[in-house]
Amino acid sequence: MSELTLPTHKVGDLTITAISDGYLHASFDFLANIDPGDAALMQENAGITDHTSIHINCYLVRGGGRTVLIDAGAGGFKQWGGRLKPNLLRAGIQPGAISAILLTHAHPDHVGGLMDAGEAVFPNAELVAHHREVAFWQDDGNLSRAPERSRGNFMVARQAFDGYRARLRTFEDGEVLPGITAMPLPGHTAGHTGYRLDSTDESLLVWGDIVHFPQIQVPRPEVSIAFDQDAALSAATRSRLLDCVAAEQLLIAGMHLGEPGFARIARKNGTFAVAYEE
Repeated sequence: MSELTLPTHKVGDLTITAISDGYLHASFDFLANIDPGDAALMQENAGITDHTSIHINCYLVRGGGRTVLIDAGAGGFKQWGGRLKPNLLRAGIQPGAISAILLTHAHPDHVGGLMDAGEAVFPNAELVAHHREVAFWQDDGNLSRAPERSRGNFMVARQAFDGYRARLRTFEDGEVLPGITAMPLPGHTAGHTGYRLDSTDESLLVWGDIVHFPQIQVPRPEVSIAFDQDAALSAATRSRLLDCVAAEQLLIAGMHLGEPGFARIARKNGTFAVAYEE
């Protein structure tokens, strides 16, 4: 299959391609502020047959002599995802060609694809992450306080940071690469970060995990998920950001948008809706 089958957008001089890593599943019992039956109905009305499936996107950014990856998928952790590498090859990209990997955060479905059998999958890539994100996952106190079900997440994050230790760069805010600016989007994790891409008067925002179930959480931004470290802050960030991107009609990309990969947020009668870009 050719690269033409992968969702791709031009933003000025940059070419951004959505690279699917596959899917994971999460029960609606993980959602707060919505009845599971209502959540299922919203998915049904949106034409989603596998109601509890969550798509995993990564984004390839090419331009300015760089080949950059934003997030690295789950890599098969818990049988989640694992399609990033073959889909990169479909885009004509060998792992060694990636010059930098920008992390939105270090949950397993975003860093699991960085390592394979103890080896770095992307041998020439700089790994770039918010300093609060790296500090959180490396803190033994945080590990000791974590519930049992979350402790494996710390191990996956630490393995990734260790595997790229010699090429790990942390930031506070601002421009992380030419034309790519970090945008703090707090709540989901300690250092959850979006990336705004700007080139020749065109822009796109990669918003990380602002939503996990787009057809539920965009129209109902108060709905949070158990993966959020601070549910109230995450919901507040989601509401604020939806308002901003709808007003600006900014093109967005998100790690858990559907396979089309790119969308805009429409506001109608006081609620928000996802409009995918085909």
